[in-house]
Amino acid sequence: MSDMRAALFDRYGPPEVLYEGTVPVPDVKPGEVLVRVHAATVNGGETAGRAGKMRLVTGRRFPQRTGLDFAGEITEVGPSVTGLREGQRVWGLLGRSTFGSAAQYVAVRPRQIALAPGNLRPEEAVSLLAGGTTSITALRDKAGLRPGERLLVRGASGGVGSVAVQIGKLFGAHVTALAGARNLDFVRGLGADDVLDHRTTHPSALGTFDVIMDTVGTEHPVYRRLLAPGGRMVAIAFDVDNVAASLSYIVRSTVHGSRRVRAFSGNPKHALFAELTRYAESGDVRPVVDTVHPLAEIATAHRALEAGGVRGKHVVRVV
Repeated sequence: MSDMRAALFDRYGPPEVLYEGTVPVPDVKPGEVLVRVHAATVNGGETAGRAGKMRLVTGRRFPQRTGLDFAGEITEVGPSVTGLREGQRVWGLLGRSTFGSAAQYVAVRPRQIALAPGNLRPEEAVSLLAGGTTSITALRDKAGLRPGERLLVRGASGGVGSVAVQIGKLFGAHVTALAGARNLDFVRGLGADDVLDHRTTHPSALGTFDVIMDTVGTEHPVYRRLLAPGGRMVAIAFDVDNVAASLSYIVRSTVHGSRRVRAFSGNPKHALFAELTRYAESGDVRPVVDTVHPLAEIATAHRALEAGGVRGKHVVRVV
């Protein structure tokens, strides 16, 4: 077993630059396990990276890989690893700014994984990973969301927003969700108290909120004005078409003004994955699968996400 199938691209560009190629199976170093990937998803950061909008970070060395999250099965346990064994079903995320899970195998450290929910298929489980870990960190750890507070979720039908609505309700908030017209019933079904069309609802008509979770990345100043005194806004996205200005505003807003913006670069560890596993197994959060695409159709998956209107996640089946 020397080579494996993986999603690759040799230049920046539209989804068509993606293809299924072969790369070496990663070596398992001491302290690592090898996971055979059953499913991954497409995330917004990956489409921006593939398009070249993040080239200051991703660089110019090709071929490059895609895929951030994964659900699969341990096939090899490296030296010095304890508590894990071959055959266990696991899920997890690669490290910060690391892509490559849209492939047959990944080598990871135990802190990057946890046992996967026993009640979900890999394609279902993986749809919760990035959104779930991001939402728990954003709403609980960064915003300190409390029961009874008013929460606004922008981009509520997407991969993160659809889980944020569920986590917000789990934490006892009154959730107002903004989404596209065709997705209003979908978001309402996730538990949102109020669901509004973002295209026809002016921000000034929304009222005020204790916490705003922004998964869209645009118009941060406009929505920041909707914060009540003591309100908190968590921005997990920035405007990829105006990167410098958008990031500059977020950075300034974290230290200036009475209504601070929280921002973070997610790099979750085992405990957070394990917590999300419990929520999934108890039914507190439900899978949010839009469409399942085979690895050979990775370009189609990217194209579908960029077309907008997604309901949850576009999943890539690898096996």
